[in-house]
Amino acid sequence: MTDPIADYLTRLRNAIKANHRVVEIPASNLKKEITKILFEQGYILNYKFIEGETPAGIIKIALKYDPIDKVNAIKALKRVSRPGLRQYTGYKDMPRVLNGLGIAILSTSQGVMTNKKAAELKIGGEVLCYVY
Repeated sequence: MTDPIADYLTRLRNAIKANHRVVEIPASNLKKEITKILFEQGYILNYKFIEGETPAGIIKIALKYDPIDKVNAIKALKRVSRPGLRQYTGYKDMPRVLNGLGIAILSTSQGVMTNKKAAELKIGGEVLCYVY
């Protein structure tokens, strides 16, 4: 597999379209950090890291749905930086996703974080994906 982050986002997208409650994804350190950010920002209900089944482990993600009209909290997941075309940004020209309603997840020198936190710390990095 050449792009594990795209695979991660596609598995989430497919689970949302099929109205699944839980999705299992092969783990890596970067995927764990992205999952933590999605949980902190309120896009997923819960997550669990399971060690042992595969060498890196598995991430179990409980998707978040509105209890009344069954609409998912995640409307769209878009991969920005790809292995063939990396997209970097400085802190001065940080991307605004959906006019500030969504988030951009960045890989910076100080770890994986959202665009808002990176702008506060005045650091740039590689834009991994947009979530809204």
